[in-house]
Amino acid sequence: MRVAIVAESFLPNVNGVSNSVLRVLEHLHATGHQAMVVAPGARAGQEEIADYLGFPIYRVPTVRVPLVNSLPVGVPTRVLASSIADFCPDVVHLASPFVLGAAGAQVARRRGIPAVAVYQTDVAGFATQYHLPWLAAPAWGWLRAVHNSCRLTLAPSSATIAELQRHRIGNVAHWGRGVDAQRFHPRHRSHQLRARWDPSGTKRIVGFVGRLAAEKGLHRLAGLLGRDDLQVVIIGEGPLLGELQSLLPNAHFTGALGGHALAQAYASLDVFVHPGEFETFCQSIQEAQACGVPAIAPRAGGPIDLITPGYNGQLLDVENFARDLPAAVSGVLAPRVHSHMCANARASIADKTWQAVCEQLLGYYRQVLV
Repeated sequence: MRVAIVAESFLPNVNGVSNSVLRVLEHLHATGHQAMVVAPGARAGQEEIADYLGFPIYRVPTVRVPLVNSLPVGVPTRVLASSIADFCPDVVHLASPFVLGAAGAQVARRRGIPAVAVYQTDVAGFATQYHLPWLAAPAWGWLRAVHNSCRLTLAPSSATIAELQRHRIGNVAHWGRGVDAQRFHPRHRSHQLRARWDPSGTKRIVGFVGRLAAEKGLHRLAGLLGRDDLQVVIIGEGPLLGELQSLLPNAHFTGALGGHALAQAYASLDVFVHPGEFETFCQSIQEAQACGVPAIAPRAGGPIDLITPGYNGQLLDVENFARDLPAAVSGVLAPRVHSHMCANARASIADKTWQAVCEQLLGYYRQVLV
């Protein structure tokens, strides 16, 4: 099978969209399929790769807009249409289509190639979070046009499927995300790393991993800072770093981590907290669970499918999240509760390997080819 992937975001930018595309490319390579990628170019100063596993990557110019936190947004050019035409794909995979992906959908439709759109980013929710609520309705209108022009839309959670259907997007199926259960594993817990975060050795570690941006709701962690028994650790980088360092002066900021360092950081937490309500899936929760770390998140979007309250973490109402978080952390850390939740967190990801998830994706490709 020949798969053309049009990605709204890709390396060197690391986020949920680019990570999912990488895992798909790795599976296509391992199973003998052919692929190519069209993606935005890198920002100034970033190194840009021209291929991945031998699959060519075609770049388009970029601009930055406030709504997506200055991440590069691809500008559709002739490169998009010509690269797809030259490659002659069987299917076009649109990774979180909005601008570049919308143009990719048009190219696929003109050439009679079935397109599969993967919904990953709550653009309408971001508009509200960035104080642009008037953009939410037009954003949904645009997304509806893009996704309904495709043969199939894949959504990562039951809440997201329901939301897409409420906005009259049809032909929606479920496609979750896999997790590398060997890379993210409890055995990577590091006492040296914990000692660096908490030299006293007396505190429990509560952590967040992700982009430091408004939609992540990190201001809701402030209520944990007054406690002598907790150390808050923030792993990631983003435009709100300076503001969050002022708001959370006692938190430990590690910057962005990757590879073994990221897996070690996850495994060294006692509780993982993701306070943002705009996650269509929330892969960071799944990575924490793979490391045997219970998670706390809002009762909204993707986390609803990942966290079973009282089993592997807690879900809190969005409107009361900041108020209820300290008590929820205490509940998860209760001695008899915590050990069970750690074991249950790891058990939660037993059937969620990337191999299984990508095989399901290949099944969706075959479905639209019929």
